[in-house]
Order: sequence, then C-alpha cells, then structure tokens
Amino acid sequence: MATANYTVLNFILLLLNIFNKDVESYHAVVVIHGVLTGSDSMELISNRIQEMHPGTQVYNTPRYAGWSSLESMWRQVEEIGMDVISVGAAFPEGINLVGYSQGGLLARAILQTFPEHNVRNFISLSSPQAGQYGTRFLHLFFPDLVCETAYELFYSKIGQHTSIGNYWNDPHHQKLYYKYSNFLPYVNNEKNSTKLSAFKEGLTKLKRMVLVGGPEDGVITPWQSSHFGYYDDNETVINMRDRSIYKDDLIGLKTLDENGRLVLITVPNVPHYEWHKNISIVDDFLLPYLD
Repeated sequence: MATANYTVLNFILLLLNIFNKDVESYHAVVVIHGVLTGSDSMELISNRIQEMHPGTQVYNTPRYAGWSSLESMWRQVEEIGMDVISVGAAFPEGINLVGYSQGGLLARAILQTFPEHNVRNFISLSSPQAGQYGTRFLHLFFPDLVCETAYELFYSKIGQHTSIGNYWNDPHHQKLYYKYSNFLPYVNNEKNSTKLSAFKEGLTKLKRMVLVGGPEDGVITPWQSSHFGYYDDNETVINMRDRSIYKDDLIGLKTLDENGRLVLITVPNVPHYEWHKNISIVDDFLLPYLD
C-alpha cells in the first residue's frame, strides 16, 4: 500500500510541475504536522505560504494523523520520507521542508535517513531536536505520568514502539537512554551506526537550517531543545555550542554554523500550540527562508 501511494503521489506531483512550469514561483514546500494532530492543523501555514508566495506548491502531509502519530519514529520517517523524496523528484530544482513540534524532528531524521534528498532549506518550528523531558503534553493519554518515573515506560520494548518514547531523553538515566532508545541517539550520531556519515551528509548539504523556539513554549522541555540545547544531569541547560553533538560535529551542526548556514531564532511569548497558528510567525520566521 505504501508503494502504491508513493507512485500515485509522484504522478500527481509531476503533473502539477508540468502545469505550473510557466508560473514564476518559489520552491515547493513540504509541511509536516506535530503529534496528535494532522494536516488540518498546518493549513494556516500552507495557506499563508501560497498567499504570500503565489504559485508555490505545498504538500501538507496527511500521514500519521491523530493517534497514529504515536507510532514509532522510524516507521514515520520511512513513509513520510518517501513522500519527501517523491516531491523532490517532481521538483528537481529543489524543495523546502517545514516541520512543527514532533514533525520537526521527523523532518530532520528524514533528511539524515535520505541523504539523496534535494531539500534546500529546513525549518524546525519548536521541535524536540535534543529530546524531551516534560510530561505536560502527555497527560491526555498518560494522566499519571511524571518525569521522574516516565523512563520506566519509555525505556522498555513497549515504550520504544511509541514516537514519544523514541525521543524521551531523561538526563538522570542516560545509561538507560543509550541502552534502550532506538531512535534519537542514532540520528544524533551518539551511538555507532552504519549510517554515521550519511546522517551527517543529509544535513550538511542543506543551504540553510533554521531552528525556531522560545522560552514561553511550555511543552518542549527544556525549550532550548528546539535549538539542540539540553539538560545535564543536574537539569542545568547546556546550550548547543557547548554540547558534544556540536563540538564534535556529530551531525554537521558546527559545519553549518561556521558556514553561516545555521540560524537560531528565539521568539518570546509564544505558547507551544500557537507556533503554527500565528500568521506573524509565518511571515517573520518562515517565509524569509523559503526561497
């Protein structure tokens, strides 16, 4: 079924590209929604891009909406990643990629898993790029879950079948994180993998990586995770440039930064559930990078 969907999508996109070849427009955009939502939650972003950049083709992925967004990250990366590659094939001059919340981490992992992509600019909108250690958004389906004991669930075979478990990064149980987590330590190149070079290449080929977050987010914890910052074992936030993932250039952050291709944007007074519903955020921090 996934292969059939991929073929149909590729055919439709090729037709769109043919019919719009004479229209002067910006590069096509793929948009990926967050956890427990769907493509409808990203319509403001999609519509605003098309309004302000007339002629731009936007693919707002409908995959893994609602409860299915809790399925494993690797499964979502593989299927949505095939769509990204398909869109890129229809627009060989390059495309742009935007991911919100969990969707931003999915997008980043797609770029690493499919280093043959032709994504130009990648925008991560309030995403747990360095992991998550906060349970506020989990209380809907795990009402009794608290940070101190969440590792007992997430660092288990069952927990690793959930997307959230895949990027749960408990600063007090790092040995268990590295032992059981089968997603985030790998895409961060913190564990030995046959894809070490590919995971780095997929990001360093970008024209630009834009990381957006803010201190009043209230869900991404710590909020600096949206900028690859994270807690040490005392829950003191270590900023990206002081962490080994940057200093050792494990996935290319330092390379991008030194070449002026890494943009960190901090926006105050924006709660997590408003990033993708705020036109000024789109106008000020997305559109300028969707060239």
